[in-house]
Amino acid sequence: MSELRFLVDRRRVPQGPVKLTADAEQRAALARRFGLVAVSSLSAEVTLEDDGKAVAANGRLKAAIVQSCAVSGEDLPVTIDEPLALRFVPEQPVKAEEVELEPGELDEIEFAGDVFDLGEAVAQSLALAIDPYAVGPEAERARKEAGLADEAASGPFAALAALKKP
Repeated sequence: MSELRFLVDRRRVPQGPVKLTADAEQRAALARRFGLVAVSSLSAEVTLEDDGKAVAANGRLKAAIVQSCAVSGEDLPVTIDEPLALRFVPEQPVKAEEVELEPGELDEIEFAGDVFDLGEAVAQSLALAIDPYAVGPEAERARKEAGLADEAASGPFAALAALKKP
């Protein structure tokens, strides 16, 4: 079950923008799900357009999160402001072992029956917008304290540079 549940019946697509705003309980659940320190705010405004059996969803996702620096572990506040361009399509049986997706099919989300969860799509879009390797201002200091060299000294060309020295 989605932490940010917002069910839409494709037979009765809402007119005008749909506004989703996560409450404190939903934000805490999303923070746990995505391994974040906190989700301070999360909102999305989405316009839905009936396209036969499919529904196009276009809008914007805005969030304020706190995640841990990938190096130092310090709290790192991050602001997310991402466009949303999704297409909800009826579930289709998979006929082949390998499926080739066209560029227009990459943001298609299948649903069964007549109802899809716009809230879950917004939650997944938040997850995709999070930088898993974000580093804060203390990252370099933490690397040095841990005895890790900088990237130039330990990167892929460091071994070649060592061979060049007499």
